Amino acid sequence: MEKKISKILIANRGEIATRIIRACKELGITSVAIYSEVDRNAHHVRKADKSYLVGPGPLEGYLNYHRIVDLAKEIQADAIHPGYGFLSENPDFAKYCEEKGITFIGPSSEAIALMGNKVEARNLARKIGLPLLPGTDEPVKDEEEAVRFANSIGYPVIIKAAFGGGGRGMRVSYNEKELRRYINICMSESKKAFGKADIFIEKYLEAPHHIEFQILADSFGNTIHLGERDCSIQRRHQKLVEIAPSMILSQKKREEMGKAAVALAKAVNYKSAGTVEFLVDKKGNYYFMEMNTRIQVEHPVTEVVTGVDLIKEMIRVAEGKPLDIKQKDVNLRGFAIEVRICAEDPKNNFMPDFGRITQYNSPGGIGVRLDGAVYQGYTIPPYYDSMIVKLIVYGRTWEETVSRLKRALDEYVIRGIKTTIPFYKKIVSDPDFLKGNIDTWFIDKKPHLLDYTDYIDPMDYVTAVASAIAVREGVV
Repeated sequence: MEKKISKILIANRGEIATRIIRACKELGITSVAIYSEVDRNAHHVRKADKSYLVGPGPLEGYLNYHRIVDLAKEIQADAIHPGYGFLSENPDFAKYCEEKGITFIGPSSEAIALMGNKVEARNLARKIGLPLLPGTDEPVKDEEEAVRFANSIGYPVIIKAAFGGGGRGMRVSYNEKELRRYINICMSESKKAFGKADIFIEKYLEAPHHIEFQILADSFGNTIHLGERDCSIQRRHQKLVEIAPSMILSQKKREEMGKAAVALAKAVNYKSAGTVEFLVDKKGNYYFMEMNTRIQVEHPVTEVVTGVDLIKEMIRVAEGKPLDIKQKDVNLRGFAIEVRICAEDPKNNFMPDFGRITQYNSPGGIGVRLDGAVYQGYTIPPYYDSMIVKLIVYGRTWEETVSRLKRALDEYVIRGIKTTIPFYKKIVSDPDFLKGNIDTWFIDKKPHLLDYTDYIDPMDYVTAVASAIAVREGVV
């Protein structure tokens, strides 16, 4: 049954909150932002139709789903969009929305819970016939069990948090000594980050491609995929560059993997947008890795090559409407590349950098899209993820897309903080990148990518001297 959504509370911040607000505006839906005290002047607060302070502190307000849902009820919001991160894959949050009569713009709490447990997700994938790397069928109980299993399948192996992501609770071990050293570290990280110490062991595939398929499903039995993204360029299991479509998949392999992704979504009775992730080896064999039950950071590259607005489709499904597109209508046109620009110092082990943006000049022109949440004069707080903007470019050919990305990066000016822009300039000029020769070891194999000279704005010296004089004179 259809239910019109007229007001959406966005349980997130930053660029994804802004992205959802834009979709709401195009649909004529009232957007409601929440913010912490340090986010009072944030971009998403300025863009939303209405906004409400949540707290206390910079984090708790974004993580307290009882308060968020109760606020939605109080302001008569019809629905909540969780974005990504924070509470987006918390099944208790989705269930509380269901109990309170608030539409959760995402899959059911049952689907989130099942796919959120990577061990159970692997078991379901095995049941329906998806290929898997050797791994434990249950969380390992202790160090000795982990060692016995690793010795039985051979090294290298990877330790993974059963309820985790983002590289936390994850270590690669090439021998028993390393496994014994890492096992308790991973359990501790998992407990701290995800509230559960459960970990499992899986055979480690060296230098694969990380390929993920975007799926969409509604309440009428329509489940489709919108092609794949190649997310192989990573650092410490964190994605840095995302490409759509992958250059290593034939159309036949794309259809085969797409069908596998759709089969998994159907098996869990999935509704909304989601992502099924695979590893692909040098011979073209693919293996199921996990499913993410939310919108992905890298969703714009899929939108660009398909012309499908994923946020709008999520809202349509939440309203009880059928998908606006059929599988036969999905066409991948050209190439898109996304780079995650972060407030980090690549030369200092990618240490997060915070502070005031003193100059901000963004690129533009044909085929350039920015999903961001910062502006000149904005002060980046130290409490959140360091990503400040996503730069997405599109081209009809791979060569045109790379050339456009180079041009856009050259145009981008962000002063006052360190960013990863010069690092990306090195990546897009690398001969292997130009040829599309990438895998998950791309960054590790190329230390020269950090061999660049930081641009020093003369005004930075002026500002520093003025600040020192002001301190000495007692002005500040």
